[in-house]
Amino acid sequence: MNAPRSVGDVTPSTARFDQPLRLASGVTLQQFDLVYETYGQLNAERSNAILVCHALSGTHHVAGTYAGDSRSAGWWDNMVGPGKPVDTDRFFVVGVNNLGGCNGSTGPSSIDPATGHPYGSKFPFVTVEDWVHAQARLADHLQIPRFAAVMGGSLGAMQALQWTLTYPDRLGHAIVIAAAPSLSAQNIGFNEVARQAITTDPAFHGGDYYTQGVIPERGLRLARMLGHITYLSDDAMMEKFGRDLLTDQPRFSLDVEFEIESYLRHQGDKFTTRFDANTYLIMTKALDYFDPASQAGGNLSAALAGARARFLVLSFTTDWRFSPARSREIVKALLDNSLAVSYAEIESTQGHDAFLMENEDYFAVVRAYLARVADEVGA
Repeated sequence: MNAPRSVGDVTPSTARFDQPLRLASGVTLQQFDLVYETYGQLNAERSNAILVCHALSGTHHVAGTYAGDSRSAGWWDNMVGPGKPVDTDRFFVVGVNNLGGCNGSTGPSSIDPATGHPYGSKFPFVTVEDWVHAQARLADHLQIPRFAAVMGGSLGAMQALQWTLTYPDRLGHAIVIAAAPSLSAQNIGFNEVARQAITTDPAFHGGDYYTQGVIPERGLRLARMLGHITYLSDDAMMEKFGRDLLTDQPRFSLDVEFEIESYLRHQGDKFTTRFDANTYLIMTKALDYFDPASQAGGNLSAALAGARARFLVLSFTTDWRFSPARSREIVKALLDNSLAVSYAEIESTQGHDAFLMENEDYFAVVRAYLARVADEVGA
C-alpha cells in the first residue's frame, strides 16, 4: 500500500440549479447554487463515488489545499486522500457546502435575485431532508446514479442516515459516525443558548445586519465558545489545558488568566472571521429538527424499515454530546429490520471532536470497511 498523501491543490466548483426546490418548511427556492469539490477519478461505471456530508460548521473543502496556502487543508484531510481511509486512488469523493451555508452555496448572505440584496432574515429554514434533496440534484449534475457510500460525522452522519430513507436505492452503504437519531433536550438547550447569544447581540438587527455593515461578532463568538466546550471531553480539556495560568500568579481580574480561557476566546474570535451568524442559526435549527422517528409515531425501527443500505456505525467513548448509547439506538433499529450493520465503539479521550481526529483504531475500521466497498464496486 502506498503511504498516505494529500490530494494536493484543489479548486471548488459551483453548480447552478434553476429547477425550483420545495423545502420542508413549505417555502420554495426558485433557484440555488451548491459549491462542491471532488477528489479522485470517477470510474467508467460511475460506481465508485462517495459523498462526504459536513457537520455544523464544515464546508465543501473536505481535503487538499488551496494553491499558495499551505495552511488551508480541508477539514477531513487526515481521512480523505490517496492511501488514506477514504482512498482517493480508489474512490471519487464529493464534498458539498449545504444550502444555507456561507461558503458559496446559496444561504442568508447570498443575494436574493428578487430584491438584489442579501436574503438575511428572509432566507428560509432548512432541514436535513432538504439538504439530501439538494445533494441528490448535485449527484444528477455529476451524473452519479448511485453512491457507493454516503458518510459523515455528527450532523453529517445524520445526512448519511437520511439518505438511506429518502433515496434508499441511490447508495450502497451509509457510514454514520458520532451521531444520534435525534437531539436530546439537553442538546437542543445548548443550541438555543448559542442562538440567544447571537440574536440578542445589538449588531444582529433581526438577521439583516449585512445592510448595516456590521456582524454580530459578540454573539457569534459566545456561541462558538459554548460549542467548543461541548465538543471536547473533560479529560481532553484537562490533558490539553489543565488549570494552567498564563502567568505565574493569579491577577485577580476578569482578564484572561487560564489557558482554557485564552483558547476559547481565540477560537471564538477566529470563528467570527469565517462563519456567518445567520448560517449558524439555520444549521443548529436543522440539528434540532432532525428526527426520523417522528414520521413513524416515535418508533425509530419503523422509521428505518425502508432503508436498504448496509451500515457502518461508529461512536466514541468520551463523546457525551452524542453518546455511544445514541449510536446503539440506531444499531438496534437497523437490526430490528434485519439490515446489515457493523458497529464499533472507539476508545478516545477527545469527546465529540474525536470524529475529526487521527485515531489508529478509528481509521483502521473505516479503512477496512471501505476497502471491502471498493472491491464490491470494482474500484
